[in-house]
Amino acid sequence: MQQDAFIGVGEWLKRLWPEAEIDCHVVLALTCGSVAAFLALKWVSQKRIKKQIQDAQKKRELSLEKMEKAVQKFKHQNPSAQTAHILSLPLVELTEKLREESLSPESVLYAYMGKALTVNQEVNCVRHFIPECEQRLQKLKRQTEKGLLYGVPVSIKDHIGYKGHLSTCGFTVSLGILEEEDSVLVKVLKRQGANPFVITNVPQSLMTYDCSNSIFGQTVNPLNRRKSPGGSSGGEGALIAGGGSILGFGTDLGGSIRLPSSFCGLCGLKPTGNRLSNLGVRGPVDGIHSVTLSLGPMARDVDSLVLCMKALLCDYMFQLDPTVPPMLFNEELYSSTAPLRIGYYDTDGYFLLPPCMRRAVHETRKLLQEAGHTLVHFTPPSVPYVMDELFIKGVFADGGSALLAMFGKDIIDPSLKHQVNYLRIPNLVKKGFVKIIKPWFPRLANHLNALCGVRSVKSLWEQHDKVKAYCKKFVDEWRKCKLDVVLCPVLGPAFTLSYPGKLLAAVSSTMLYNVLNFPAGVVPVTTVTEDDEEELQQYKGQYGDPWDKKLKKAVEGTVGLPVAVQCVALPWQEELCLRFMKEVETLSCKGRRKKAI
Repeated sequence: MQQDAFIGVGEWLKRLWPEAEIDCHVVLALTCGSVAAFLALKWVSQKRIKKQIQDAQKKRELSLEKMEKAVQKFKHQNPSAQTAHILSLPLVELTEKLREESLSPESVLYAYMGKALTVNQEVNCVRHFIPECEQRLQKLKRQTEKGLLYGVPVSIKDHIGYKGHLSTCGFTVSLGILEEEDSVLVKVLKRQGANPFVITNVPQSLMTYDCSNSIFGQTVNPLNRRKSPGGSSGGEGALIAGGGSILGFGTDLGGSIRLPSSFCGLCGLKPTGNRLSNLGVRGPVDGIHSVTLSLGPMARDVDSLVLCMKALLCDYMFQLDPTVPPMLFNEELYSSTAPLRIGYYDTDGYFLLPPCMRRAVHETRKLLQEAGHTLVHFTPPSVPYVMDELFIKGVFADGGSALLAMFGKDIIDPSLKHQVNYLRIPNLVKKGFVKIIKPWFPRLANHLNALCGVRSVKSLWEQHDKVKAYCKKFVDEWRKCKLDVVLCPVLGPAFTLSYPGKLLAAVSSTMLYNVLNFPAGVVPVTTVTEDDEEELQQYKGQYGDPWDKKLKKAVEGTVGLPVAVQCVALPWQEELCLRFMKEVETLSCKGRRKKAI
C-alpha cells in the first residue's frame, strides 16, 4: 500500500518534471531519510533541554542547601534570636525596630531565610537564594544613611534583574544567561537599605495566571495546596502568604500582581506604567506597546505598600531612569480625609465572577457609604471589545509567533498546552473555525479571531490608535460621573490547579486597567462562606457557555479562602489609589470585628 503511494508520488513528479529521470525508490529513500533526520534532531534537542533542566535543578538545590546551612549556622551562634517575634511584626513596625537598632538586620534576614525555606518545602515558590544578601549585611552596617527600608529582606520575581543571576521567564533557553547588572528597582531597593534575598518562581512565558514551568515545577497556594497561587507573580504570592517574605515585587501585564494577591489574600498594587522604572526587567517578548507592563509591590497590608512606594519614589530612581516622571510620593493626597465619590460595579459584562466576589463589592460599598463616602453605579464601557480587540490583539499582535518560537525551543509545561495549542492553529484555520463556532460560542470565536493578531504595521498603528480612543471614552465616562476612584471585583477566589491555562479570557476584570494604564490595587476583605459555595451551584455565568462552566468548576471547594476587591484611580494617582485601598482595608477589618462579637 505504502509502496503504491510512493509510486504514485513518483509518477506525479515525472509529470511535473518530464525531462528528469525520477526513481520512486530514490524518492522513498530521501523521504525516509528526511523524516529520520528530523526525528533524530528533535530527540537530540529534547535530550539537551532535559540536561539543561537537570543542571538548573541541581544548581537550585545547591543554592537552597547553602541557604539552609547559613540559617543553621546563625541559629547555632544566636540561640536566643527572636525569630517568631520578628516574623509576626508588620513591615512598618519592623522598619522602626531596625532603625532604632532594637533588632539587627542579621536577625531579621535569617528569620526570613529560615521561614522562606520552610514555605518553599511546602509550596515550591523560591526559584533561587541570593547569597550576596549575606555580604550586604556588612555594607548595611557601613551605610551612613539608613534608608526607609533599612535591613528589610525582600523577594523579587524571576525576571527582575539581579546581577550575576538568571532571569528565565520560565524558559530553558534563558538558563545560560546571567544578568550583567542590577535592574533599577534592585539598585533603588539597595540604596534604601533593603536586602533582596530570594528570587521567586513564575509560569513558563509569564503569559498565564498559574505558576508552573518545566524547569522548577508547579508552585501551589499555601492556603490550599490544591489551588493555584495565581500568576504570573505566583511565587511572590505564595511566599508572602506563607510568611516567608514581608515585601515582594512582581510585574503586571494583565493582572499578574493583582491575581496572586487575590488568590493568596494579600495586598498588591499595579501602578501606572513607568511610575516605577522597569529598566532591567526582562520579558519573554519585549516591545509590546498596546498594553503597558507595570512593576509593583505585594505585601500583607496596605501600610507596607505605602512605605514601599515612599521609598522607591525617590531622586535616585529618577537619576537612574530619566524616563520615569520625577514625582515624589504625594503625602498630602494620601493623607487627605475628604469624602470620596466612588464609582462601583460588580460585573464588567464579559465574565460574571463567582457570587462571593460580587458579594465582596456590595458589602464594601455599604461600608463605604456608612463611612460618609458617595457611591455611584458605574458601567465600564465595551469590555468585551477591549478584551478581544485591544488586549488580546495587542499582546498577540504577531499572532503569537514570537512566543511560539520560544516554546519551540523548550518542553511545554502541561499547564500551558491548552493555551499553546490555540496559538499553533494556523490563522486560516482559525478564521474558518471562527465562522463555525460563532453562533453557539461567540466568546471563543472572538478570542480566536483576536489571536490571529494584526495583518500589518499599518494595522498595528490603527490598533494603538483604538487604544487611545478607548482610553478617552473611558475617562469621559469617569468625568461624567465625577468620580474620584472606582470599586470593582477582581478574579477569584483561588482556582483549582490547571484551570488558569484553560481560562485566559477570565482576566477581564484586571486586564481592563492594563489597557487603560490606570493604577489598580487589590485588598482582601472577606472569605468564601458556605452560603457562597451553595450559591455557586446556581451559577450560570454571563453566557452559559463552556467557559462559564469551567469557571464554576475552577472555584469550587474554596470555603475559607480569601475574597478581595479591586480599587482603581486615574493615571499617576497611586497615592489616591492607596488611600482608597487603606480605607477599604480599615473598614473591612472593623466590619469583620463587629461580626465576630
